[in-house]
Amino acid sequence: MSIEKSGSGPTQKANQINSLPLKIATLGPPSEQIELFHIEKQIEHDGVEMGVLEDGTPYLSESGLARMCGIDRKVLNRLAVNWQEERLKERGKAIDELLIKSGYIHRSLFLKSEFAGGYQVNAYTEPVCLAMLEYYAFITREPKQEAQHAFRSLARIKFREFVYGAVGYSPEQIKLDSWKHFHDRVDLTKDSVPIGYFGIYNEIASMIVPMISAGVAVNDKLIPDISVGIAWSNHWKKQNLATRYGERIHYEHNYPEYYPQAKSNPQEPYAYPDEALGEFKRWLRQHYIATKLPTYLSGKVKDKSISFASATMATLALSSNSKVTGKGLPPPQ
Repeated sequence: MSIEKSGSGPTQKANQINSLPLKIATLGPPSEQIELFHIEKQIEHDGVEMGVLEDGTPYLSESGLARMCGIDRKVLNRLAVNWQEERLKERGKAIDELLIKSGYIHRSLFLKSEFAGGYQVNAYTEPVCLAMLEYYAFITREPKQEAQHAFRSLARIKFREFVYGAVGYSPEQIKLDSWKHFHDRVDLTKDSVPIGYFGIYNEIASMIVPMISAGVAVNDKLIPDISVGIAWSNHWKKQNLATRYGERIHYEHNYPEYYPQAKSNPQEPYAYPDEALGEFKRWLRQHYIATKLPTYLSGKVKDKSISFASATMATLALSSNSKVTGKGLPPPQ
């Protein structure tokens, strides 16, 4: 029997969670996580609670992970809540070693999460679940059969596929949603920019498209053109580029009706002379993507618009796209 609970909000695919580099640690939740991550969907499958966060990150609940490990939920809770002390003890040291090998070095073992209705869950993501299962299956002095069975089962199928299949979650739909958000905004701006000028949103496709292709959810919570626009405006004024290319002008821009930002339509961003387009593209590649984007993503992690996994995926997507960056990105701070 499956008991299903659904939240709301955009989702995304995160294919590389188990092999992310250590840079993901810089995006991890703070030691005192105040705001909660939002849950897209949670079910109980074969007696194990599991779900997917709104950014596509799969997880097991505290009771779900405890059941798979063959231990009481209270045992897991005490370990996790007191992790900074427990990681210095024999059991904690062994688990911590497994976590570090997987690239997970956050201060907390779980993400505090909630449904739209306020129901709260301690969400344990893939690296933690696999480390816990390996410990209780093979390392502890009294190995648990439940953990051995679960670990061997997951060795045959990826953790992500296991949770996605049980929950009935389709990451491909997230890409379709992201493309819709992207194209709808492009459609609303392509004819509104005056002839002889360019708008920021249409010209940052080289940054947005790789992110969508990598599974990053580009939606009303991730609007990088505002950040790009502010940074480029500052660069424009500081370098006095109007004397070289001519004055910029305002034009009318509208968000799609389903965006919360549409309430303040119409917007009046700047349009810049076409003669400055080459300058803008060089600045976008060499300055914004390389130095400003990580700060933007970190801010989105802090205000819980996206998870640390989403931010890292965006970083990886642009790092691997040498045509865009020319070099690897530094991790968001």
